[in-house]
Amino acid sequence: MSDPRYPIGKFAFSGPPDEKQREKFISEIEQTPAALRAAINGLSPQQIETPYRDGGWTVRQVVHHLPDSHLNAYVRFKLALTEDQPTIKPYMEDRWAELPDTRATPLEVSLALLESLHTRWVRLLRSLKPEDWKRSFRHPELGVVPLEKNLALYSWHGQHHVAHVTELRKRMRW
Repeated sequence: MSDPRYPIGKFAFSGPPDEKQREKFISEIEQTPAALRAAINGLSPQQIETPYRDGGWTVRQVVHHLPDSHLNAYVRFKLALTEDQPTIKPYMEDRWAELPDTRATPLEVSLALLESLHTRWVRLLRSLKPEDWKRSFRHPELGVVPLEKNLALYSWHGQHHVAHVTELRKRMRW
């Protein structure tokens, strides 16, 4: 691994996925909570406070970041499905990672939130019709984001952050 920031590589989108690829992405989103839980299983309090790389977030921050980010993604899907290309509000994830709730909340709270959120999100994703995947939202910095691209992004995103923890464990021989 050459860059610990991107243990599975940077996100790449090669165009609209077909039905089989969409189902793969949905399955990966469905598996993210269990993969994260397995990745942190057995870590000590000291290990949880360890950054996954120099200058990076701690394992704690990564765990709390996933439901923060995925809640935003879920809402963006719902907005795009119910409004005509809504403009979403971005958030400053680096600042969210520094808030007191991130420092003090037990990891189990975010793990349970992620599990519940993904249950709802996957139900929504599996209910979409082919034309729903063509809907989009407008990101103030990124422009128009089709739902099928956002699906691919969040499939990658969960794996990306789980890999931050699993690669740290490998490097540290935990």
